[in-house]
This record gives sequence, C-alpha cells and structure tokens, in this order.
Amino acid sequence: MTGEIPKLLIVEDDPGLQRQLRWAYDGYEILVASDRSDAIAQLRAEEPQVVTLDLGLPPDPDGVSEGFAALEDIRRLAPDAKVIVASGHGERDSALKAIAAGAWDFYTKPIDIDALGLIVSRAFHVHALEAENRRLAARGGTTTAPGGMITAAPEMLSVTRTIERVAAADVSVLLLGASGTGKELLARGLHDQSARDRDAFVAINCAAIPEALLESELFGHEKGAFTGAVKTTPGKIEQAGGGTLFLDEVGDIPLALQVKLLRFLQERVIERIGGRRPIPVDTRIVCATHQDLDAMVADGRFREDLYYRLAEIVVRIPALAERPGDAALLARHFLHRHGEAMKRPLRGFAPDALAAIDTHDWPGNVRELENRVKRAVIMADGKLVTAADLDLAEPAGEPINLKAIRERADRKAIRHALARSDGNISGTARLLGISRPTLYDLMKNYDLQP
Repeated sequence: MTGEIPKLLIVEDDPGLQRQLRWAYDGYEILVASDRSDAIAQLRAEEPQVVTLDLGLPPDPDGVSEGFAALEDIRRLAPDAKVIVASGHGERDSALKAIAAGAWDFYTKPIDIDALGLIVSRAFHVHALEAENRRLAARGGTTTAPGGMITAAPEMLSVTRTIERVAAADVSVLLLGASGTGKELLARGLHDQSARDRDAFVAINCAAIPEALLESELFGHEKGAFTGAVKTTPGKIEQAGGGTLFLDEVGDIPLALQVKLLRFLQERVIERIGGRRPIPVDTRIVCATHQDLDAMVADGRFREDLYYRLAEIVVRIPALAERPGDAALLARHFLHRHGEAMKRPLRGFAPDALAAIDTHDWPGNVRELENRVKRAVIMADGKLVTAADLDLAEPAGEPINLKAIRERADRKAIRHALARSDGNISGTARLLGISRPTLYDLMKNYDLQP
C-alpha cells in the first residue's frame, strides 16, 4: 500500500549482529528472527518485502543446511520477497548456490554495513518496481523500465535489474539483441541512472553512415583536413565528453577504424582527422549490435582486443516474442499514444486483434508492433481495432476440447514459471506447486526446454 513503511526481516542468530543490523537502517520497519521457525512466523504475519538471511542458523550454526531450508521455505511462501543471504561458511560457493536456489543477492561476513545497505536499498527498489508491474499488468496498464521501456515480463525485468546495477559502475556495456528490441532506450536508461546523467548522451548508428564518413563522425576533423572541411568540427566522441557515447550496430565498424577506436579506449585520447594534437576525452562507451560478435571475432571481421574492451558487461535483450504479455501491454500504450496524436479516440482492441497480437511472432519486435498499431489507428473504422486493421491474420479459433485447453494453459504456466525462475527446475516446480518429476514429465510431454 502507498505510504506503508517497507518491512525488512533480519534472520540472524547472533544477538550482537542483530543489534548492529537493527540500528543500521533508516526508513524501514525492522523485524528480527533468530531461527527458521521464527522467521517463517514473521514472514506469514508481517509479509516483509526484503529478507537478510544468515545461512548459519541453529540447530546447524556451523553449517548451511538450516539456512538453505529457510531459504526454500521463504521462496515457497513469499516468492516475490527479495532474499539477501549471508554466509561465512564456504563463503562464495554457498552464496552462489543460494542464488541458484532463488536468493536475490548475497554478502559475505564480516559485514560491511554500508555495502549491505546499498544491496538492501536496491532490493526494496526492485521489489517495488516488480509489484507495480504486477498491479498494472493485472489491470491492463503499462510499466516503464529504464529509458522509458514498457514491460511487465520477467525476462525484461531481469534485464532492468542488470541495467540498474551496472549503471553506477563506469564500465563499457555491450547490448545484444535483435533489431527493434529497444537497445537505444536501454542505453539511454543506463546513462540516466549513472553519475554521467548531467552530461550528454550521444548516439551514432555505425551502420547508417558511409564508411568513408564514419571516421570523421566519430573523431571529428580540422579545418582543411579534406575537401569540404570548411571548419573544425568535433566528433561524436568529443561531444559525449563527460557523458555517454552510444555506438549502435558496432559490428559494422570497418577493421581499419576499429584500430583507432581501440587506441582511444586504451589511452582515452583522440586526434581529429588532419590534427596533430592529442585531445583527452572522458566518455563512457555503450554499444549495441544484432550481429554475432563472437562469430565475427572468430573469422577475423572484428578485433578480439576491441571486443573485450567494449564487452566488459554484456546484456542480452530478449525478443518481443520471448516476453509473455508484453506485446498486448505495448499495443495498448501505442494505441493510446498514436490515437491521441492523430485525434482518433479509439476505445481499445477487439478480441480478434488481441488474439492476433498474442499469437504473432513479431519478427520486427517492438518496432514492428508500433508500426502496425500506428497503421491500425489510421485504418480503423470502428471504435475497436480489429486484426484486419493491424494487417494480421486472425488466429485459428479457440480450442473447445478440454484436453487442448488444459495443455495450452499448462504450457503457458510452465513458460512463465521457467522465465521467473531463470530456468531453474527446482524453483519452477516450487512456483507451480508440483514436484520436480511431475515438472520433468510435463516438459517432456510438451517438448519444453528450460
């Protein structure tokens, strides 16, 4: 509820650490539990959004068995809660195992209160974002992620979480995704959430500029450097000084220019075409491509050393067809936006249009969806947009056979649960309330893969 104080449950058996952690946080209602049963009782009664969990709980304070049992209980009873685990036993190995079991993040003892505070704060932020996603998706609304991207899909929320985490780290980021998936929107969102947000965000599409002009566009030129260079012109790298440079379709940069870009990334200085003076530039590089850069490196079309400079963090963006529910969510948003712009107050989508939107493969991703909705706003005769207005074929009729209906529901539920659990079979089974063998049988019957 709006205005409710966020609740943090601290599961820790050490009284001294309990006191330290209790007074370390402002703005949260602090709940404390010393063992698993106490933690579960408080979880049921208070429904905390975030839990910090020491894996070394009694009756196994020197091991992790009780902590993992508590984690499993929490994930089953409150799958939306963000669990942050602590471990001094096996340290990173135990923490990574806990992440695989559904924990949101981890920290190691001895505790750094400031670092843990940042993790807790981010957990509350992500929990609130996901809760808003679910509320708005349930009533057909929209939710905005970094850069204004609209989503309610777990697949994109995972991307959102990654973007939020890497924004503060001044590292190069490579966004991989098909055309039309919103790579520039995410790049802008990353810039907006970084410490560079007060300076420029400069974007350049490397595939849209002729090879002969690309070097001048990136590095600039001095007056008289070539015919037509009537004045000194800074390039995009200089224009992004202090801010972020977004190189879209970076795979289209020719090899000769890749060498010059690598030199800039290594030395952080440039020389304009026709210039002799090195110019220091502080800019963050975010790049994107729909191409397979690993394959390009393997066959010599992209420099391996440049790839590792650009890909310090790699973020893979799912296609629209891999984001269940987002197509309809986005379609409503585009209908409202373009309907208002064209003064066509359409009420919504007819059932055949919604069915067509759900079943279409969307090879052109979000860009194709927006274009089709824009066309429909122009073409629609009635108050509701039809499949014909979208220029989409109406899908085959709804199944009336009970077995077919159940199979379709099973497939949809399993896909959603797999996505939410990042493909973890145990986590998926818990979400669905079935055993692992049952889940394996269903996945085999329906030819589904994690």
